Amino acid sequence: MKIDEIKDIRIEDFDYPLPDERIARHPLADRDSCKLLMHADGHTSHHTFSDLPDLLPGGALLVMNNTRVINARMEFHRASGARIEIFLLEPLEPRDYAVAFQTRRNCRWQCLVGNLKKWKDSYLEKTLYIDGRKVTLKAIRHEALPGNAHDVEFEWDDDRVTFASIVEAAGNIPIPPYLNRKSEESDSTDYQTVYSRIEGSVAAPTAGLHFTPELLGRIREGGIETREVTLHVGAGTFQPVKSEEIGDHPMHRETFEVDLDLVRTLRHALETRRKVLAVGTTTVRTLESLPLLGIRLLRNHTENGQRKTDNEITQWEAYDDEAIDIDTVDALKAIEEYMEKEGTDRLSAATSIMIAPGFKWRIVDGMVTNFHQPQSTLLLLVSSLLDGDNLSASSWRSIYQEALDNGYRFLSYGDACLFLKD
Repeated sequence: MKIDEIKDIRIEDFDYPLPDERIARHPLADRDSCKLLMHADGHTSHHTFSDLPDLLPGGALLVMNNTRVINARMEFHRASGARIEIFLLEPLEPRDYAVAFQTRRNCRWQCLVGNLKKWKDSYLEKTLYIDGRKVTLKAIRHEALPGNAHDVEFEWDDDRVTFASIVEAAGNIPIPPYLNRKSEESDSTDYQTVYSRIEGSVAAPTAGLHFTPELLGRIREGGIETREVTLHVGAGTFQPVKSEEIGDHPMHRETFEVDLDLVRTLRHALETRRKVLAVGTTTVRTLESLPLLGIRLLRNHTENGQRKTDNEITQWEAYDDEAIDIDTVDALKAIEEYMEKEGTDRLSAATSIMIAPGFKWRIVDGMVTNFHQPQSTLLLLVSSLLDGDNLSASSWRSIYQEALDNGYRFLSYGDACLFLKD
């Protein structure tokens, strides 16, 4: 498919009826007891998630997203009683997530503001109690930013307190809007994967919610190697496609980080034809963005021959005709050499990648995922994995209908799928 054909894909072709009662409002008590639909070699079968170790291809590499959801919803009240919600999106100053959470006294974040018209004071104020100490938190609104966001500065009056502690005390876990309920105390645990450890997401990588420490142990004992990436999930993951054609939809940007060991392991997996499986669409976005960074390094050189990259993948970059022909192993080697020369074992980047039918999959051979919303970019990604550029096949539609017919629960707290490319 040519890029113009891909951009002309109509989002209405990715609609399906999802009854409200099929949306899971809460997870099951036992994470790995949910249903698991497997689709491989053109066939669909039904299992329980605890069966996963026996269903994964032998010797595969399983990659997971270790991001941790923060209490991104902060609620303030004016003296009049008006409620104003500040929703943290990503740090502005300092920009690095780890550094931002360790700041003391003040920092600035890109935020969404609910009930903005009521924010007429110069600042909002909130009293917190952290480790037995009274802390006064102020929020100061600066200029508007793209995407209905604002630059918000936070100040607090105790330099013994980090912003991580402020967020923990002042915020609430940001469960998805389609659950149509307020967050509950149980969500603080339920809406985190058992392997989450790097704070920064405002939404969970929900495919990972089904894993337990015991299940991961069985997977590793069965000869499946595991690795981690970090992609901080943004609120844009819930952004509906409002345009008729996907070419007019602006994909959300998310930051990610990988280590040198993962890049080497991925290259070796490709060279030895080991299957690479991703847990969730966020892991897919990270893994499939990596070769594009490598392709930039291969194509872009400074005048003295040194490789360079600006480390941000744009929405349609993967569909560039010249990039498509570049070998993936060579691209990963370029990243390795770049990191070794820079003397770093961590690579940070950002991606706005759009994965839709016609996308050239370079890394991922299969994925564990949940059932996604109608007319969503995540459904486009699933369709691309299942059918490549064959829009007439629409395997996702028959699979989703079978799930509905068999009582599967949908969306973030729902049941799971295991999709393996043919």
